[in-house]
Amino acid sequence: MSMPPRDLPPPPPPAHLREWLDEDAVRADRARFLADLSRRSLGLERLLLLWAVAALFVIGWTFVGMAVAAFASGDPLSCFFGFVFGLIGLGVLVPAGSWFVRGFRQERQLSRLLWAWVEAVRDPAARAGGLRAPGRSLVWLAGSLALGGTGLWVAFGAAAAARPGEHTYGEVGYFMGLGMILWITGLLGLARAGVHHHRLARSGRPVRAARQALPVLRDTAY
Repeated sequence: MSMPPRDLPPPPPPAHLREWLDEDAVRADRARFLADLSRRSLGLERLLLLWAVAALFVIGWTFVGMAVAAFASGDPLSCFFGFVFGLIGLGVLVPAGSWFVRGFRQERQLSRLLWAWVEAVRDPAARAGGLRAPGRSLVWLAGSLALGGTGLWVAFGAAAAARPGEHTYGEVGYFMGLGMILWITGLLGLARAGVHHHRLARSGRPVRAARQALPVLRDTAY
């Protein structure tokens, strides 16, 4: 979810200042900034980054599962390898979690800015079809549905197929955790595409002035 930092467009001017600005210029800025924010919000690069972070979680979780299996064997050599696998797993999971949190903060900042420009100016003549990006939305929806469905199949399949004496708790827990990682990643992708489509669908309607402040952009000058 995280991406290299790039300058975001400025927030819309406050309502009391827009009365003194050229309305056509503000609308032109709105159209340009919404197009830029739409590309950033639903770009293929962002989807691949989300999947890359999920892949890191899968790798880290796999090492944790190997560590649990090694400790379960009980012999000293296996326990030693279990300790090594556990360290490697934590070494992957901790950075992955940090990147996920940073990416989530960037998503929230981008979402607030996009919503502010959608709500900022009355522009019923604006066209939102290109901003909603149906092609990119379909890629996000299809990929996220496939990933989420695979995750549910892995998680519930592992639980349903578990048999006493044939599968250990560690094996079942590993596959259920793996399925949950995939399912949550798919759910995040579906939520991103759905929210993006809903917000940009309103960009061509007559709207009220932005109701929400932009805490993270409060000090940004227009």
